[in-house]
Amino acid sequence: MALPAQRDLAEARRVIRDWLSGRRPEADGLELSDITSPGLTGFSNETLIFQASWRQDGQPRSEDLVIRVQPTGFRIFLENQFHLQYRTLCDLGARGAPVPRVYDFESDPEVLGAPFFLMRREVGQAPGDVPPYNAEGFIFDMAPGERRALWLSAMDAFTRIHAESRAGGFEYLAQPERGATGLDQILNYWEESFGWACEGRPQPVAKAAWEWMSAHIPEQRPTSLSWGDARIANMLFDGTTCTSVLDWEMVSLGGPEMDLGWWLFLDRWSAESFDLTRLDGLGTREETIELWSERTGLVPADLEFYEVFAGFRFSVIMMRMARLLKEWDFLDAAADTETNNGATQVLARILGLPPPGEPWHL
Repeated sequence: MALPAQRDLAEARRVIRDWLSGRRPEADGLELSDITSPGLTGFSNETLIFQASWRQDGQPRSEDLVIRVQPTGFRIFLENQFHLQYRTLCDLGARGAPVPRVYDFESDPEVLGAPFFLMRREVGQAPGDVPPYNAEGFIFDMAPGERRALWLSAMDAFTRIHAESRAGGFEYLAQPERGATGLDQILNYWEESFGWACEGRPQPVAKAAWEWMSAHIPEQRPTSLSWGDARIANMLFDGTTCTSVLDWEMVSLGGPEMDLGWWLFLDRWSAESFDLTRLDGLGTREETIELWSERTGLVPADLEFYEVFAGFRFSVIMMRMARLLKEWDFLDAAADTETNNGATQVLARILGLPPPGEPWHL
């Protein structure tokens, strides 16, 4: 499935070359390759991929680069924290966390039509969402022992994010107007997001999840870094080694347990919502929890709450995704995909509710 073209990539190439020449005056004869923009990815941020070549001190140089552009049209998320993604990546990278190296932030929307930031294109490939990695792709093609090594590397990168952020220093992510703690703030944010995304239409599964959560709010309410979109499909792998952790649009101070709950829910969704069996070699739910606890030194509390919260958030995102795909004529406008989708199917199962309808696949 290809996304509708968002811009003239040839013109973008010229604009970026001129902009980058100004940022790197030492790069003589700077030229860019053709720019590509991947399909069925980057729904919340536009992604531009290219190689820059130049001469410096008489020697040829080149580097693979990525530009992420702040969305200006249809929004998946209630609010945009685009500049905070960049700042978080800067801070985590400085601490040695496995995130892409970021270079420059451009706040002037006149350059590309919106603010953007430049980062190095890290080595590796990401597992697929659609089709999911349990059905095809490089993880599917691996032997179980290789998958096990890949999963262990992924867990190492996942837990290092929490280890490197434990000292704090991410107070700029706080939203004190939404609550006293990071968890309170993110809960209130997603309650607002739910009202915004459903547009007054009934959402029985998501509503039931919110009611269940309201009755089971944890006593311990952390204020610490949460990656937000913690899942194996948001990692790059060179062979079986995780080289980088991607996609920080959902970063918050909701705490590390929120990431663990999201990881577990999305791992379950990647199999169940497509009627697939999880691949041999990938860690089980129990192994994931045990290894996460061992490597972070944390004993996860209220994990059922965080898994339901993950399903609720993903259901809200799917409401917006369904609306977007209908606008692009990828889905039947009359289909009830905002209410009945893979996220609500799995969430209903967790809550012991009847399914919202017959399962469907993108």
